[in-house]
Amino acid sequence: MNDILKSKAYLYMTEFFSGMSVMAVELAASRLMAPYFSSSQIVYTIIIGTVMIAMALGNVYGGRTADKNPDPAVLYRRMLIAGAWIAAIPLVGRYLILGISALLIFTVDQNFLIIAAFVSCMLIFVFPLFLLGTVTPSLVRYIMENADHSGEIVGRLGAYNTIGSIIGTFLPTFVTIPAVGTAATFVIFSGILILIAAAYFFSAKKISRTLIVSVIVFLLCAVLGTGASFAFWEDDLAYEGESVYNYLQVSETGDRVILSTNVLFGVQSVKMKTDDLTGMYYDYALAAPAMAQAARHETEKDEPLKILILGNGTGTFATQCAKYYPGCVIDGVEIDGKISSLAYEWFDMSEDVRLWEYDGRAFLEADEGLYDVIMVDAYQDITIPFQMSSFEFFTLVKDHLTDSGIMVVNMNMYSDGEGSINQCLTDTILECFEYASSVDVPRNSNRELFASMTADPGELLAGFSAGSEGGLADQLTAVGSGLKPCAQGNAMILTDDRAPVEVLGMSMIDRLITDEIRYYRDIYERDGLRAVIEMML
Repeated sequence: MNDILKSKAYLYMTEFFSGMSVMAVELAASRLMAPYFSSSQIVYTIIIGTVMIAMALGNVYGGRTADKNPDPAVLYRRMLIAGAWIAAIPLVGRYLILGISALLIFTVDQNFLIIAAFVSCMLIFVFPLFLLGTVTPSLVRYIMENADHSGEIVGRLGAYNTIGSIIGTFLPTFVTIPAVGTAATFVIFSGILILIAAAYFFSAKKISRTLIVSVIVFLLCAVLGTGASFAFWEDDLAYEGESVYNYLQVSETGDRVILSTNVLFGVQSVKMKTDDLTGMYYDYALAAPAMAQAARHETEKDEPLKILILGNGTGTFATQCAKYYPGCVIDGVEIDGKISSLAYEWFDMSEDVRLWEYDGRAFLEADEGLYDVIMVDAYQDITIPFQMSSFEFFTLVKDHLTDSGIMVVNMNMYSDGEGSINQCLTDTILECFEYASSVDVPRNSNRELFASMTADPGELLAGFSAGSEGGLADQLTAVGSGLKPCAQGNAMILTDDRAPVEVLGMSMIDRLITDEIRYYRDIYERDGLRAVIEMML
């Protein structure tokens, strides 16, 4: 027997680092996938399911092959291959994701994101995790000398695997991804696997060709892969980085600075370099302070408005409120502290805005204040945190509004009809508030909903005099002309117990994708894929 294996400690160490690497890859996979498919529960489910498929197949295969050929070199060659594959994921994974998506987008009519995410996971992650799935049954075969201690050995291996998995869960989330990024996280844990396997071959005084190739692949990927951008087609990003919660991207155009989180093509915050309005949903949300001001009693008119923003981002709405409603007191709640840092660095957010690094709902649970306006803009990329879409949450918001207070909710996706996500949100809000009206944002997929306990939001807006401050009057007129009272339907009332927002939103995402690529799909159906490629080149 190889000297390194005699004490069994090395084999237990193999189990430990194998479990650690599996969990690290699983968590890094969620961050790799998020910019393309969102960070929703559905995507997490696909990743976890893919990992379980790979591990189950690996367990079966590893057990069979270990009985037929109980040579530890077989296992450690598999670990070398798995390590090299994992190291290559940051370099080639994003190209595979985009290639798979490009092929499926012309052939899949429903559940595009689900199918594309599943196929991507299967092609990118199943093989290396399948190889790592062979570790435990192989080690059982190598360690077990007789059946008398089989239970103890299996239990000890399971414990080492579990402890490694626990560490592999926390390290990427709290250490490696925020500190050095997702790509480097893949490389770090692939390096650990290669080191463990290399130790075996060096101890056995065997220089395997697999070892040489794996080390070369690892070194190339460590040099070329860790500096690669998620948005590799962009060459002029002002900033790209990661936090505990998000992939972050700041880009500049001639007239604005834009923050995108997780989904590469979305806009979460914007700063205008000129003195203009943004032309986006933030401008329409500016009607909420006007409504709250109009709903106040005459004795309260001169008091400063108190505004709370749940999902402050880099402070677009906060900056606008400070400009168009001078003297207002603004509290911004943003769970991602890195985004708040970018707010000051790139988006010139006023120091007068009080920032709270908190989850929006948790903040309301802890806060005792009352506000004239509460802005709910809690979308995480293209999904809604379920706990900020429920009846219980909107009741909590209502309890933090003054008697004349207004809640404004940014709905990120246009959708109508019974069972749509917007109708479910609307019906849920109308279970809490007496009045609600909404307006669609032109040339955007957003819809702004205003809710009040005192009067119809449209009537309140009509009673507000905006003056001539920076185009606010024209903007409020545009909001008023498109504002429509919301009607109670028969959709699902979302609750803390049942709020399937990811599933409800998926059909809407399919519709958005279909609308965006209808032109190219028509060409594909008429003239084939080559014609589409020629059109895009």
